[in-house]
Amino acid sequence: MQTKIKKWGNSLALRIPKLLALDVNLKLNELVDLSIDKDSIIITPIGEKEYSLEKLLKGITKNNLHGEFNTGAPVGKENW
Repeated sequence: MQTKIKKWGNSLALRIPKLLALDVNLKLNELVDLSIDKDSIIITPIGEKEYSLEKLLKGITKNNLHGEFNTGAPVGKENW
């Protein structure tokens, strides 16, 4: 599949045809990593980071654990 390099401000831009983007599951505004291998440009989707509660809780230490704090009086229909 061929496409043409265009100018976008001071940069060069490349349009990725919809069918090609669908084949590799690229989405609008998704972050990608650009790298070079010999004379080729490689575009790799970064994807969302996966978090687990277990991993997040393991990161809590005495140094980064904060105490309770007051968020003010209720302003809606909060049940405390």
